[in-house]
Amino acid sequence: MATATTHDAGDAPHTAPHGKYTGYHPVILAAAPPSLAAGYAVLAASAALLAVGSYATLLSAVWPHTGIRVLDALAADSHYKYFVLLLIPTTAYFVIANWVGWQYYRNS
Repeated sequence: MATATTHDAGDAPHTAPHGKYTGYHPVILAAAPPSLAAGYAVLAASAALLAVGSYATLLSAVWPHTGIRVLDALAADSHYKYFVLLLIPTTAYFVIANWVGWQYYRNS
């Protein structure tokens, strides 16, 4: 959840009636939960990527051309079909490594 801080006029911190500092009071900003349609869309996109990627890397060598221009172009290509699919785990590794590094930096 994202948090923000609220301030009094003049950006002064909150104080109790007895004058002691009580710190800033965070305001919780809640996001709406994802919808069921969004979940199904992610599942459908994942299944489509798996099907196209499986055809491009594994099945295109043994199956004849399909007549679909995009799939036939993927079957004829010998570089970018692997590049796009291998970009996914590489990007995931990069994101995770940066997140871990940021956590080490914040907590040191």
